[in-house]
Amino acid sequence: MTWDKIKGSWKELHGTVREQWGKLTDDDLTVIAGHRDRLVGAIQRQYGSTRADIETEVSAFEQKLAAKFRAAADKLSPPEDKS
Repeated sequence: MTWDKIKGSWKELHGTVREQWGKLTDDDLTVIAGHRDRLVGAIQRQYGSTRADIETEVSAFEQKLAAKFRAAADKLSPPEDKS
């Protein structure tokens, strides 16, 4: 579910992805287009890390974004009525 949100918000997340993996180019981000497997492959090409290490990094990144999405959704939700 989280990756679907990431994919849907890909253009808005370019800056966040570049903060995490600065070696990725604008062309890389365009080709990735929100596809998780393409992101993993691009990181592997640019950084030379093992696929397992990259999968761990991408999963951590995904969880960090999931927390941000939840926090944003909580701010938009009306407060509970405690009467």
